[in-house]
Amino acid sequence: MNKYMEMINNEELTREEFLPVWKEFKNDLNTGKIRVAQKDENGNWQVNQWVKKVILLGFKFGEIVEFKDGTIDKDTMGERNVELKDKVRKASSTVSIRDGVYLGEGVTFMPPSYANIGAYIDNGSMVDSLALVGSCAQVGKNVHIGADVIIGGVLEPVGAYPVIIEDNVFVGAGSQITEGTIVKKGAVIGAGVTITGSTPVYDNVNGTIITPNEKGQIVIPENAVVIPGTRDVKSSFEDVTLSKYVPIIVKYGSKVELEDLLRP
Repeated sequence: MNKYMEMINNEELTREEFLPVWKEFKNDLNTGKIRVAQKDENGNWQVNQWVKKVILLGFKFGEIVEFKDGTIDKDTMGERNVELKDKVRKASSTVSIRDGVYLGEGVTFMPPSYANIGAYIDNGSMVDSLALVGSCAQVGKNVHIGADVIIGGVLEPVGAYPVIIEDNVFVGAGSQITEGTIVKKGAVIGAGVTITGSTPVYDNVNGTIITPNEKGQIVIPENAVVIPGTRDVKSSFEDVTLSKYVPIIVKYGSKVELEDLLRP
């Protein structure tokens, strides 16, 4: 870590000095030796700002080139190498995983899908077709990210929290989770749910409204079952009823219960 901090604080850093350290840094990301966010001793998530700063340096010192596969990108980026020994399923060449993504054993990517630099995807998780795992997003163990899901990423500001999906979470097809949202372990996000840092979540079980905490995050509680819903809003139009989209917690329970809740 010390060599990385020295690099960040070196205002006269050159590309030639940076590239060898950058190669080691990406390897540390790939192996999980370092990560953008992790829990502290009290179980609270903390952002490692210095990791984001090094990633940003990677963009700064990169030069645009054409890779062998036809991709045009910064030469400091490129595709992550996935080998048989990694025990990761990358089901097609249309799966793109940027170098600098941690992949735990048993992770599966279905085509087409994408994971960006700084992301962390732990053991046994599934990234389904048309899904995006954004830069620096943190995904726990045995998470199912459904088809056409967007897990937002954030590099700047460096102090901002990435989206964090804890263990054993199910994210239904077409959902969008962005702006530093934390989904606690065992939660179920129904198909088509959108959760952002400015989206109040209505907990219909406890009669409360979840709003951003002091860090600007929406936190979905453990084992919450969230489905898309609406609430009425004041209308300025005669004979017109307007409503606003809101996510609603309808139950606390297991993944299986979601099907019963959404079945007619």
